[in-house]
Amino acid sequence: METGEGAGGPGGPDRPAIRFGCASFNQDSTSLALGTKTGYKLFSLTSVDSLDCIHESETPDVFIVERLFSSSLVVVVSTATPQRMNIYHFKKGTEICNYSYPNNILAVKLNRQRLVVCLEESIYIHNIKDMKLLKTLLNTPSNLSGLCALSVNHSNSYLAYPGSATIGEVIVYDASSLSTLTMVPAHDSPLAALSFNASATKLASASERGTVIRVFSIPEGLRLFEFRRGMKRYVNISSLSFSPDAQFLCASSNTETVHIFKMEQLGPSGEDEAASWSAYVGKMFSAASSYLPAQVSGMMSQDRAFATVHLLTSGQRNVCTLATIQKLPRVLVATADGQLFIYNVDPQDGGECVLAYKHRLVGAEDDHVDCTETEGSEVTEAAQACPSYAATAALPASGPVTATLTGYSEDGGAKRGEVIPEHEFAAGPVCLDDENEFPPINWCRDGTGGGQGRRS
Repeated sequence: METGEGAGGPGGPDRPAIRFGCASFNQDSTSLALGTKTGYKLFSLTSVDSLDCIHESETPDVFIVERLFSSSLVVVVSTATPQRMNIYHFKKGTEICNYSYPNNILAVKLNRQRLVVCLEESIYIHNIKDMKLLKTLLNTPSNLSGLCALSVNHSNSYLAYPGSATIGEVIVYDASSLSTLTMVPAHDSPLAALSFNASATKLASASERGTVIRVFSIPEGLRLFEFRRGMKRYVNISSLSFSPDAQFLCASSNTETVHIFKMEQLGPSGEDEAASWSAYVGKMFSAASSYLPAQVSGMMSQDRAFATVHLLTSGQRNVCTLATIQKLPRVLVATADGQLFIYNVDPQDGGECVLAYKHRLVGAEDDHVDCTETEGSEVTEAAQACPSYAATAALPASGPVTATLTGYSEDGGAKRGEVIPEHEFAAGPVCLDDENEFPPINWCRDGTGGGQGRRS
């Protein structure tokens, strides 16, 4: 599942030195990738109270690291060479290939079909099976943050990126047919965050003002939902993420609050609308909206958060996602000071989310912490606030999440020390087997002159 850019944000060698370079959840939120000044780490997210560090690399000054689902493919960009993207097979410890671009890389997104590299004023689309450059979108509106979103659904491989640097237009591009799908006039202010749901039928967006989050149908571009994060202040929304079933949407910002919105369509009979006092008031507002100015009626019709998370600190960048861990819905928040917070979500009643566990991803005194030294602490005080729900958090850990497609074999977040199957060993140059391993990259070289590739 696409969760937006990492906690450190994209940048180049001139950006401030920070301990926590970036964090990103993989496409289905079963893995967390962490980039620091001393390297990057990959964690498997199958348990609440323990983080399994499945890989650690000493590649320095990483500010972009993206893992493809639960496969062995990881994409890394460092501040030492911000114009070069390196693709690794981390279980073999080998570089598959690397590509160089004319300017600094600001973001990399990937799914089972495409790999997208976003620069400030151009976007490169590669075929992930052989890394051939398929399309270069030149002269795109200035995009200093590298904002873009790529759907994880390989059947509807859609790319969303800003269509303007001054207003919140979204271009939705079909990365399969290499053609523009639609343009969505999402906001009056420039865009700050974008995210597709798992099936690529919905697109969530937020502007730089950070007060309103909207959800549109794809490919039609019709507005489905509008949520108000708040009215008191403008904030910087750093990430948006749908739940796997697309019933919930979470949004994190530089404040101490993470909002979870529920996407409910009101029935035409009105029976569901009268189920609560807030719904009744909403119905009255809706009835009165025709007599009020458009700006006022629009604000009154916006839905509020279904549930909230209150972080311990504010003012720092973070990235959030909604995931199912040990058969229960959770909100995961990776913060810029190198911590991962896991909260329980009540899918029926919402309200304040219960902090179940917190993990320190980097040491308090040193940037470098071995995988075996990752610290975690259970939050028993918060759990006591809702014993009937939190008591269920101790369910046995489910097995690794796996996905099987014809010609693909993903390792499901394999634990460190696992014996690698014989078919994964390759003699000579790295050449991944199409029938036994994903992705089947056969070669990496300059496709059409846009990016320059090299086989190692």
